[in-house]
Amino acid sequence: MILEELLMSEPELCARNELPKIYAVSRVVQEAKNIRSIFFKGKLDCKPGQFVMVWLPGVEEKPMAVSEVTKTEFGFAYHTVGKFTKALDKVKKGDKVGVRGPYGNSFSLVEPAVVIGGGVGMSSVSTLIDALKKPIIINGARDKEHVMYQNRFKGKKMIITTDDGSLGKKGFTTDALRGVLKENPKTKKVYTCGPEIMMKKILETCNAYKVDCEASLERYMKCGYGICGNCMVDDKILCIDGPIFSSKLLNTLKDFGNAARLKTGRKVSLKEYYSWKSG
Repeated sequence: MILEELLMSEPELCARNELPKIYAVSRVVQEAKNIRSIFFKGKLDCKPGQFVMVWLPGVEEKPMAVSEVTKTEFGFAYHTVGKFTKALDKVKKGDKVGVRGPYGNSFSLVEPAVVIGGGVGMSSVSTLIDALKKPIIINGARDKEHVMYQNRFKGKKMIITTDDGSLGKKGFTTDALRGVLKENPKTKKVYTCGPEIMMKKILETCNAYKVDCEASLERYMKCGYGICGNCMVDDKILCIDGPIFSSKLLNTLKDFGNAARLKTGRKVSLKEYYSWKSG
C-alpha cells in the first residue's frame, strides 16, 4: 500500500535511486515557541551535522538536520514557517513519515571549541555538542520563548543570549562570541548554524581573532544528493560539498551571506529567499 501511494502521489521520487524508508513517529516534543522535534524508533548511522530528507505523502519532501541520535531513536527539529512545516505540525505519535539519508558532510571534532546556534539552528549543531567533550555553547534566540534546548546539555557550559534580554544576556551571539574568544585565546574551532547573516558576522569575528570556523548552511533542496543543482552556493553543491563549510572556503564564497536560489533555480537576495521560504 505504501509503494502504491508513493507511485500515485510522488512519482518523481520513484525516478531516483533511493526511496524513503517509512518510520512511525515515536514521540513529538515541543522545544520552544513554534519549534518541535519529531522522533522515530530505529537506528540511523549519522555523523554530526548531516541531514535527512523528510517526506510527507501528498505534501512535499524537505531536508532536516538530524538533531538527536541514540542507539534506538533519532529525530529532527523544525521551526514552523511555511506549508511543509505547518503540515508537520499535524504529525502525531504513530503517524507514518518517510525518511531517506543521511546526506552531506559532517563537522570535524576539534577542541577547545565554541558552538553557536541561532534559533532552530541549534538543532543542526546539537549532535556535534553531544560528540564534543567540553565545548562552550552559545545559544541565541529572539526572546526567551524561542530558546530551545535549555536543559539538554547538562554538564556543558552554555551561554544564552536573547535579542530583547528576556533570558540570559541581552544582545547577539556575536557579542557573546567576542567575549568568549577574549577569555579563551586557545580556542581552536568555532562551529555555527543559524540565520546566514548571523553566521557571516561570526565568520568575520573568527577571521579577526584568527580562529578557524565551520558553518552549516541552508538552501532549498530537491534531491539531497547532487542531482537537481538547486542548492548551489557559488560553484559548490550544498548537499554533497556541504552543508558544512570551513572558514577557508566560506571566505571565498560570494553567495554566502548574500544570495540563494528559489525553487525555480533563480538566484535572489537572501532577504527575498527567506521571504519566499516563509510563505
